[in-house]
Amino acid sequence: MTNKNQTLGEFIIENQKSHQYSSGELSSLINSIRLAAKVVNFQVNKAGLVDIIGDSNTINTQGEEQQKLDFYANDTFINALRNRNIVCGIASEEEEDFISINSLDKSNNNKYVVLIDPGMDHLT
Repeated sequence: MTNKNQTLGEFIIENQKSHQYSSGELSSLINSIRLAAKVVNFQVNKAGLVDIIGDSNTINTQGEEQQKLDFYANDTFINALRNRNIVCGIASEEEEDFISINSLDKSNNNKYVVLIDPGMDHLT
């Protein structure tokens, strides 16, 4: 039974236990995304205090003008996903090319590809 004030982390841990063959990889991936979102949210909340809003004078792969916060969010999500050693690749609207993640552990068969659109166009 889930508590309506339950956090995402608590929900993942609680439900992972009910799946006999769960390896925890998907839970770890979701937690990476959750962490990156929290970090970006923190920066958005103090955006007026630091030079993180406004145009960057560059264009993304979709032909849209990128915002400074787009770069920050993109880097934050990519780093969070890379650091967990779970994904084998990342595709982002902010990147021209697919980002292939080569695992340091050759026995690790990373099986997730994450597609992200970290753009913050709605903030401006």
